[in-house]
Amino acid sequence: MTAPGFPRRAGSAGALAGPEPELLRRRAEQALRTARDRTRALTGCVDDHDLTAQHSPLMSPLVWDLAHIGNQEEQWLLRAVGGLDALRPEIDSVYDAFEHPRAERPALPLLPPAEARRYVADVRGRALDVLERSPLRGAPLVDAGFAFGMIAQHEQQHDETMLITHQLRRGPAVLTAPEPPSDPGAGLLPTEVLVPAGPFTMGTSTEPWALDNERPAHRRLLPAFFIDTVPVGNGAYLRFIEDGGYREPRWWTEAGWDHVRRHDLSAPLFWRREGGQWLRRRFGVTEPVPMGEPVLHVSWYEADAYARWAGRRLPTEAEWEKAARYDPESDRSRRYPWGDADPAPEHANLGQRHLRPAPVGSYPDGASPLGVRQLIGDVWEWTASDFLPYPGFAAFPYREYSEVFFGGTYKVLRGGSFGVDPVACRGTFRNWDLPIRRQIFSGFRTARDPEDA
Repeated sequence: MTAPGFPRRAGSAGALAGPEPELLRRRAEQALRTARDRTRALTGCVDDHDLTAQHSPLMSPLVWDLAHIGNQEEQWLLRAVGGLDALRPEIDSVYDAFEHPRAERPALPLLPPAEARRYVADVRGRALDVLERSPLRGAPLVDAGFAFGMIAQHEQQHDETMLITHQLRRGPAVLTAPEPPSDPGAGLLPTEVLVPAGPFTMGTSTEPWALDNERPAHRRLLPAFFIDTVPVGNGAYLRFIEDGGYREPRWWTEAGWDHVRRHDLSAPLFWRREGGQWLRRRFGVTEPVPMGEPVLHVSWYEADAYARWAGRRLPTEAEWEKAARYDPESDRSRRYPWGDADPAPEHANLGQRHLRPAPVGSYPDGASPLGVRQLIGDVWEWTASDFLPYPGFAAFPYREYSEVFFGGTYKVLRGGSFGVDPVACRGTFRNWDLPIRRQIFSGFRTARDPEDA
């Protein structure tokens, strides 16, 4: 689901309360500008050939993502919110993510890079004018600045998609970033944390820019469970590999084992063994696999098989959210593990500040009340759960954002990755993807029932 498209019609839903309009206006403007700065960086570091090439059939050409970002902004902010005439109605179909699978998009009549850049710049200038005129109150689409926040999140989701395309791209490195921090005391952490039995509030009814699948808030009653203090690391995952994990069908679901055999999987994506050493390719650089980092680029099938091998299981989505948000002292659910404050650099590895996960056990300031670390940022975490609606779900502003994906086909991921911007990452934020997906920035942690000692 990393970067869904938005269709062309808005619906309605209950309005949400939020801050004063001017604060919302500045927040929305900053979110839009931050997203656009990142889009420019991801599309400006390669030449036109790389922008128009398809680097993997799993991904769109970068220039498609660029113009799609502008087209969705035009449809929602200029037409739906601003009531303006269409600038480029003839390209709506070309950039409809539901009409054209990614593998087919290079054959479409795409805007060339220079024209795409002019188009998105024109749309943005007009969108900022619409933002200045909007009361940010009244109609559900604009109440609390929802449409502007939705579009900022949409662009950031495509920025993460483009970052994945950069990882799949062959050629010299074009992206750079400083190394993430680590915590020297991480080695002293307990391996797991007990989450007590009892109810907690899952989802949200008050987060102004939360998307429809995060709503509404509802009470969930869970039995006690243990969850890993940190995500599963490369070193731990290597033990699974060396113990024959990819050759032993008993650890895999039937579909997972079939997938392993058909695709001859033997390690996470981008890993290879050379001269007795495990190496990986990361944004154009080949390096030894860092054993202290969370494992990355594994499918749900691989995460589930590792958990079975380890005598554990993947946490359910509800268990993950309770571990991330529940504060037993106040008996309330926080916005984030560390509290209600927006993410800061000391809390989590977000926003492409770094081009890799931080070592396991990093970010002590981002720990949950129960002491679980790195629940936000670093790697998307696979859960055991199918992507399903919450009780009382109402599609908003259209069915195609979430509702059409509900069912047993997609598995839920939580927490975000180093490639996710804070505007598109919350303690309630839900991601979903097919269980075969490995190009995404996905990892996991495991859980167990108290009786499974």
